[in-house]
Amino acid sequence: MLAGILAVAAAVVAAPQAAAKPRGSEPVYDFAQAVRETAWVDIGLDGDGDGRSDRVAADIIRPREPAAQGKKVPVIMDASPYYSCCGRGNESELKTYDSAGRPVGFPLYYDNFFVPRGYAVVLVDLAGTNKSRGCTDIGGPSDVNSARKVVDWLNGRANGYTTATGPARTSATWSTGAVGMIGKSYDGTVANGVAATGVDGLKTIVPIGAISSWYDYYRSDGANLRQGSPAGLAQTVSRRNGGQNCAAANQKLTAGATANGDYNAFWLDRDHVQSASKVKASVLASHGLGDLNVKTINFGQWWEALNVERKIWLTQAGHVDPFDYRRSAWVDTLHKWFDHYLLGVDNGIEKTPGASVEREPDVWVDQPAWPAGSAVTLRPAAGSTPGVGTLGTTAGTGTVSFTDSSGQSSNSWAARPTETASGRVLFSTGALAKDLHVSGTAKVTVTATPSTSTARLSAILVDYGPATIRNYTGSKEGIKNELTQSCWGASAPGNDACYLDTSTDAVSVGLNIISRGWADLANHRSLSQESPLTPGQPYTMTFRLASTDHVVPAGHQLALIIGGTDGSFISGPAQYPKITVDLGKTSLALPVAGAGPSAVPAPLPAAPAQIAPATVSGLERG
Repeated sequence: MLAGILAVAAAVVAAPQAAAKPRGSEPVYDFAQAVRETAWVDIGLDGDGDGRSDRVAADIIRPREPAAQGKKVPVIMDASPYYSCCGRGNESELKTYDSAGRPVGFPLYYDNFFVPRGYAVVLVDLAGTNKSRGCTDIGGPSDVNSARKVVDWLNGRANGYTTATGPARTSATWSTGAVGMIGKSYDGTVANGVAATGVDGLKTIVPIGAISSWYDYYRSDGANLRQGSPAGLAQTVSRRNGGQNCAAANQKLTAGATANGDYNAFWLDRDHVQSASKVKASVLASHGLGDLNVKTINFGQWWEALNVERKIWLTQAGHVDPFDYRRSAWVDTLHKWFDHYLLGVDNGIEKTPGASVEREPDVWVDQPAWPAGSAVTLRPAAGSTPGVGTLGTTAGTGTVSFTDSSGQSSNSWAARPTETASGRVLFSTGALAKDLHVSGTAKVTVTATPSTSTARLSAILVDYGPATIRNYTGSKEGIKNELTQSCWGASAPGNDACYLDTSTDAVSVGLNIISRGWADLANHRSLSQESPLTPGQPYTMTFRLASTDHVVPAGHQLALIIGGTDGSFISGPAQYPKITVDLGKTSLALPVAGAGPSAVPAPLPAAPAQIAPATVSGLERG
């Protein structure tokens, strides 16, 4: 009897503990007393050709108390080329140092928030930037090794030094070896690249508006995007380095990024999608569906190639950090994510929905996964107005033509959908009977006959109908800075945790371009080798449109526009052609959740209100 009573009592006592919610890391360490130091890690390359292996600077801030207690801490790492040239975050923060060269100002809030909670934060200067030796190679082995070797050093597998050139060694005896990489734009791209090496110790990555293939940053299916050049970006980020001579390295960048838009060994070295099968780290990604800098194809192809635990946030904004469009929810998610994957806290974050998507400004929905759809095939057909037709399941017949020329753009093509336009053709579904959820990466197949030996193709998807959206083509791409500040973590002299608050910049529109794609018809057979075009000969080419997740509401119309040179985004051909499209051999593979579009005939708006596409160039905006 007594044993039974004791067993019941023990169960009553144990029950609340079993049901208790797991507690995450808490700010128990003194940020002002944190250890601030720099280690230079040998990356095993000699990018600047000075006869010495390059060392990269890793600025470290970590809580002092754990080491004194014989405890080790995990690491949050942001590897960047921007710490001295361009700054990080909405306020373009740079690293700062005291008179002895010790790091004082760590850009962004990661150190302020996470160091008191028992993490180290390591900010790495990519080779050839700020205090690191060597030369940047814009996504190549030098960039990737700059961060991968620091992961190795944190796990005792690489050599670290107390100075950039001296012999004195230093070891990361304070590190558990568990590393999470985070970063926006170029920084997130490096995280993707390091994860694609499969390096041990990298437990998770958080790429924000990141590139997955540098080819798809500078090129699009053979067409040259107006994004500058790798050599130009290298010169920008190395402007305030240690004085290394990187002329030879920059010349290699110019030679590798050939002007013809072909995919070659240079781009293969910078294509992380090809190595996605090696990724072992979990992935928490964020991307702006309105990002016209790092096009959304970069998250789409990366996401679909991964086979790891993952979650994604998709906002209507452009090239914007979640800290600046959904701050409180993002910091809470990031905190739980790092606690789970770096500290082993069983908080259930990995069981939350796989995708969070912004449907309207500040209106978010969760869905189990992205993409949420599978492809349906839609086909264009001619209408009563020349160059303006229908988009449905029945193949059209005959041909339609347009004439390419300089000075055209996707925005001007979409502006007057009911009118014949010399530079494009347009096909619409009619008014949708119910919502159409487009989710994934669309592809268009075009059979085109050019009148010259050079030709470009562009395709865009347009949602016609009134809506309020984030102003992703505005000056801050969907957000506005406020005069107030909020603080996210602890502060210390020269390193505060307070940042300008932001609010939503929204705009009312009558149309919204939801996806864009571009191609060089000369690459119809292969991206790696152009084929000469014979005027008057038809060629069939399939090319990708930007990845998206968008609901076209009932009553709106979805249109496919096919044109030549979209001058806002790609460069034109040597000779601008007249292009004739074979409707029977042209189609759109549209990824949709549920059934394909059902629609009724309805007139398009004559000249809907719109916003102009931004001219975006260069990751230095990052």
